[in-house]
Amino acid sequence: MPKTVQIRDIDDNTYAALQHHAAAAGTSVPELLRREATRLAARPTVEEWLARTRRRTSAISPAETIAALDEIRGPWPDGDN
Repeated sequence: MPKTVQIRDIDDNTYAALQHHAAAAGTSVPELLRREATRLAARPTVEEWLARTRRRTSAISPAETIAALDEIRGPWPDGDN
């Protein structure tokens, strides 16, 4: 059975932004919020995501990752200037 959610005390700027986003998507504010709530509910929490990523293994060591990032970033600027 569908549930109803009411959001109170949304400031004018926030509601105007929601109207803008809804208009750009060709929908109403309630439909935009319904879609966003559905999308949000489907995502894992930060804690769930971190637990899942911690279980993953990698063939690349942390040292190799740091070396690759250092190569991409280039040399550090001289701190004596």
